Amino acid sequence: MCIATLVISGREWVWPVSLFLTAALVALAWSYRPSPAGGAIRGFCLFFKTLGLAVLATCLLDPLWSGQRARPGANLFVVIADNSQGMQIRDRGEPRSRGELLHAMLTADKADWRAQLEENFQVRRYLFDARLQSTRDFSELAFDGRASAIGSALRTIADRYQGQPLAGVLLFTDGNATDMPDGKIDTTSLPPLYPVVIGRDDAIKDVALQKVTVSQTVFEDAPVTIQADVLADGYAGSSIVAQVLDRAGKKVAEQTQRSPRDGEAVSFRLQLRPEKGGVAFYRLRVSARDELEQFEKPETTAEATLANNSRVLVVDRGQGPYRILYLSGRPNWEYKFLHRALDEDEQIQLVGLIRIARREPKFDFRGRPGESSNPLYRGFSNQSKEEIERYDQPVLIRLLPPGSDTAELVGGFPKAPEELYAYHAVIVDDLESEFFTRDQMLLLQKFVSERGGGFLMLGGAESLHEGKYERTPVGEMLPVYLDHVAELKPSTNLHLTLTREGWLQPWARLRSNEAEEKARLETMPAFQVLNRVRDIKPGASVIATVQDENAHNFPALAVQRFGNGRVATLMVGDVWRWGLHDEASHRDMDKAWRQLTRWLIADVPGRIDIRIEPKRDDPNQALVLQVRVRDKKFQPLDNASVVLTVRAITNDFARIGSAGEGRSQTNSNAVRLVAEPSSTESGLYELTYVPRETGGYLAEAVVTDSAGADVGRAQAGWTADPAADEFRSLKPNRALLETIARQTGGEVVPAARLDSFAAKLPNRKAPITESWTLPLWHRSAVFLFALACFITEWGLRRWKGLA
Repeated sequence: MCIATLVISGREWVWPVSLFLTAALVALAWSYRPSPAGGAIRGFCLFFKTLGLAVLATCLLDPLWSGQRARPGANLFVVIADNSQGMQIRDRGEPRSRGELLHAMLTADKADWRAQLEENFQVRRYLFDARLQSTRDFSELAFDGRASAIGSALRTIADRYQGQPLAGVLLFTDGNATDMPDGKIDTTSLPPLYPVVIGRDDAIKDVALQKVTVSQTVFEDAPVTIQADVLADGYAGSSIVAQVLDRAGKKVAEQTQRSPRDGEAVSFRLQLRPEKGGVAFYRLRVSARDELEQFEKPETTAEATLANNSRVLVVDRGQGPYRILYLSGRPNWEYKFLHRALDEDEQIQLVGLIRIARREPKFDFRGRPGESSNPLYRGFSNQSKEEIERYDQPVLIRLLPPGSDTAELVGGFPKAPEELYAYHAVIVDDLESEFFTRDQMLLLQKFVSERGGGFLMLGGAESLHEGKYERTPVGEMLPVYLDHVAELKPSTNLHLTLTREGWLQPWARLRSNEAEEKARLETMPAFQVLNRVRDIKPGASVIATVQDENAHNFPALAVQRFGNGRVATLMVGDVWRWGLHDEASHRDMDKAWRQLTRWLIADVPGRIDIRIEPKRDDPNQALVLQVRVRDKKFQPLDNASVVLTVRAITNDFARIGSAGEGRSQTNSNAVRLVAEPSSTESGLYELTYVPRETGGYLAEAVVTDSAGADVGRAQAGWTADPAADEFRSLKPNRALLETIARQTGGEVVPAARLDSFAAKLPNRKAPITESWTLPLWHRSAVFLFALACFITEWGLRRWKGLA
C-alpha cells in the first residue's frame, strides 16, 4: 500500500500563523478562565474553539496531500482462473457449482471491478489446469482440466513477464494444488498475488480416498496388501465399504468399516492373491454401504463427486520362469520334497545337479596315450567325449525341467559368468567346499554381490563348518561364522520357533494371524539334525531358532544382504522330516519352501529392467521410462536398440450386475517409442511419456544388440490418475493461498470485496507510478470541520447559559 504524505507549501506563513495561534490561545484562555460555575464545560468550549481556529490557520500554510499511484495504462495486471475439474464441486446448500459461480463472476456484464482494472491497468487473462493458456474473455472455461497446477502457472507468469511492469496477479481458485505436494513454492520472483478463494470451508458430504499404498510380499495366501485411508464427511456412524475389482469386474476383496466422526479418516487393509504372474490391474472403490448403486447410476449420488471414490492400482508379480540351481553332494530326500513343492509354482524352475559318486579313483587304468576316460566303458554306446565319465572326476546327474537346453550343465557347475548368471538363485546342500575350485567360489560370490542373485545353503552333513567353508569366498558371504565351532554332543528333538524378526517377515509365517501361527509351531515335529555355527554376523537377522531337550537355543535360519543379492543359511539338516508327519504338515512344508525361494528371488534383476520415474514438478504427470540393459555377464550393454510399446488399459468396473459380473475394456491403441541412450549412465536408455487418460498403462521393452540379436523383453505397468490429487481434498486450501499472498506482498481478497479491491489497487505499490497532490484548503470537508467545531462550542455555551 502506497503511503501519502503531507507537504506544507506556504512555509513563509509559518511564523505569522504561529503568532496568530499563540495570541488566540492566550485570549481564549483568559476569556474561558476558570470560574465556580461550569468549569468542565468551559474546558470543552475552549478545546473546540481552539481546534477550529487551528484548522483555519493551517489553511494559510497551503498544505498539500501528496502520494504515488500506478500510472494508468502503464502497468500490467494478470487475472488467472482455475479451469480444473475440482471446480465442478458443489458446496453444501449451494445450488450452483464452484465453476458456475466463478464463470458468472468473470463474465457478468455489470462488474465494476473489471472495468476499474481495465481503466488503470493492461489486463491479461489466463486459464490454468495442467498448463497455462491465454484467454480473451474467459468464455473457454469448461472446468474439465485434469490438474490444478498452481505452482507451474505462477512460475510461468513470472518467467513470461520477467522485466515487464507487472503489478500483480488476481488468482481465482480453490487452492488445491496438484503440483505442490509439500505445499511450498519459491516466491522470490513472483509478483504480488491476490487470491480469491472459490468455495466454502464447510464440510461437504463426500467419501474420498486419501492415501493408497500397495505392498507385495511372498506370503503365499495373500501376497498383495492394499492399505487405504478413507475420509468420509457427512457419514458419521455409517458403514463404509471398500472393494477391489479385477479387470473383468470380478470382486476379489472387500472390507467394511464404521465411519468415525467427520474429518477423521478410517483405514482399510485388503489382501488379495493374483491368479497369474506379471503385471495386473485392479480398481479400488469406496462408498457408503447403502449407496453402492451410485457406481451404476452416478446421477443418483448424494456425494459432492465420485471422482475421488476409486483408484486404479497396478500389481507386478514378476514374470517367470525364475531358474534356481540346486547342488547336492548326494541324492537325498531334501531335493525330493523341494522339487515337489516348487512344481506347484508355475513361475519357478528347479534345475538339479546332484553328485552320485565322488572324485576318488580306486584303480589306475592304463589306456591309450592321451586317454582320460575309463577304458572299461570303451566301445559301449555312442557317447560323446563330453558324456563319457572320467574316472578322476565326480559323477553328476543333471535333473533338467522340460524344455531346457540339453547342453545345460554338461560340464558340471558353471565356470563362466554367462553360464551361472542365467540363474536367479543357487541352493547348496550336503556339499563340501572342495567340490568347487577357487575361481568357482569367487564366481559364486560375484553372482550374489554383483549380479544380485540369491544364495541358500542348507544344513546337510557336509555343509557349513562340516564342509570346511570357513575362510572361503562362499563362507564370507554367509550370515554366520563357521570358524571355531565348539565340539559338542549332537542335539536332538529340536523344536523350531520364530524370533522377533521372524514374526515381522511375512514369508517366514504360514498363517494369517499370530494365534494360528503359534498353534502351528507347537504341533510341528521335532528335527534331529542341526549343523551348528559359532555366531551370527553383524547385520544379519535370525529368523528362526531351535530349542533342544536341554532348553538350549540355536539359530536355525539366518539371512542377510550381501552386495546386490540375498543370502540365507538354514542350519537344520532334515527339513524333510517335517513333511513325513502328516498331510497337513506336508502342505505346510511345501508352502514354507515356496515362500523361502520366493523371498530368495524377489529382488533379483533380469537382463532388462524397466523403471517408471515421475518427472519432478511436471503438472502433466509426465514420466521417465528408464530401461537398463545388461549383457550375459550382467555388464551394462551399450549400442543396443530399445523399442518400447506403451498400451493404455482402460477399465470399466461400474457396470456390476447382481451376479457380480462386470465389463472390461482394453484400449488396443499401442504407441511404439524408441528410447535414447542416457548421457550419464552406461547401459541406460530413457524416454519421456505423458499419459493422456486416467487408468493403467502397460509398457513392453524389446531389446536387440548392435548385431541385431535379440537380447530379451521386459514389461512394467503404472497408473495415471490426476483426479486422485485434484479431489483429495474438497475444502478450499485457504492456508496455502494466504501463505503465498503474504510472502509475495499481496493479500486474500474476498469475492464480495472485489469492487473495493479494484478501486484501491492503483494506490498500491506498482512498478510504474506517478505523483499526485491534493490541496487540503480546497476541500470543503476542512471548512465543514472547522465550522462544526465553532457550532459545537456555541451550542455548549448556550446549553449551559454561559456568557
